[in-house]
Amino acid sequence: MLRLELGPADLCRVRFADRLHPVGTALLAGQWLRDPTVAMMAPSLAEHAGAVEAVGVAQAATAILRHLLPGRGSLPDFVTPFDGMESLAAGLEAIRATPARRVRAEITAAYADVAASPLRRRFAAADPETLDLFGGAVRTWFEAVLAPHWPDLVAAYRQQVTCASQRLARHGLTNLFDDLHPAIRWREPVLEVRTWWHGELTGTGHGLILSPSPLAGPRPRVLFEPGRPILLVYPVPMPRRAASAGVDSLGRLLGTTRALVLRRLADDGGLTTTVLARAVGISLSSTSEHASALRSAGLIASERDGGAVRHHLTPLGAQLLDAGSEASVPDLSAAWPSTGQPAG
Repeated sequence: MLRLELGPADLCRVRFADRLHPVGTALLAGQWLRDPTVAMMAPSLAEHAGAVEAVGVAQAATAILRHLLPGRGSLPDFVTPFDGMESLAAGLEAIRATPARRVRAEITAAYADVAASPLRRRFAAADPETLDLFGGAVRTWFEAVLAPHWPDLVAAYRQQVTCASQRLARHGLTNLFDDLHPAIRWREPVLEVRTWWHGELTGTGHGLILSPSPLAGPRPRVLFEPGRPILLVYPVPMPRRAASAGVDSLGRLLGTTRALVLRRLADDGGLTTTVLARAVGISLSSTSEHASALRSAGLIASERDGGAVRHHLTPLGAQLLDAGSEASVPDLSAAWPSTGQPAG
């Protein structure tokens, strides 16, 4: 049991995270899906993960992550950072920027009960090449396993935050805390959390950030760093539609990320490059590149909107999405460009 004593400064700053953290979500999911009992709660995602993890580059990435990180329980805090929430690339940059001394301390603690290996020793020593190998494995695993499900996970997150925010507005903080999760209990001024570690902590005075996640695992997760808000990630039900057949079939034709870009534009209407990057969970430069390729194929249209570029689905793009939700996808390979210039 972890006991968090929250003072007035913390309670005045209780808020929800802006969005799901791509890197943090990926690493929690990678650990969570190893447990067959827990994975039954998300059979579609577990089945998809099992299929892609067994072949190609995803197989190698999965092996690296499973060798370097614990199979259950607490993860080293630096691999689920506060920073880098806006995109996968930003999250990996935050991990890579972690001071070597902290990496060594947290990895050494995580390895207390596991056998040593050359790769684990290099990881625990904060070897730059090993950290780069780890980051590449995270990126590959995210794109292969989570990317097809990301729009549904983001939608589920937004729904959870909306409902919880309404509950807070109508019934107050006590009611909010009591309804977050069975493993969380409010005994003023202490928030009791049945997580993977035990102790008693006093709030930092910077508040409490709540992050509902369908991939947190069976228990809530707590990230505590002096001088920062406390982060509490708590489990919520998996969305009913964990993946879209249309995204999967389009992913085979266009690539997973470009299929997600089309789906997001269809769901949300015209989006600027910046907003689209946040919605899909990729960098601005990658978004510009994908948008340029989609525009060259006639699937989206882009226009200047002040200092930004706004993207819209074209009738051809909408037709492709409709076809992708059925049994087959039309052949557009002749129209698909091999390269494209950033859209801006």
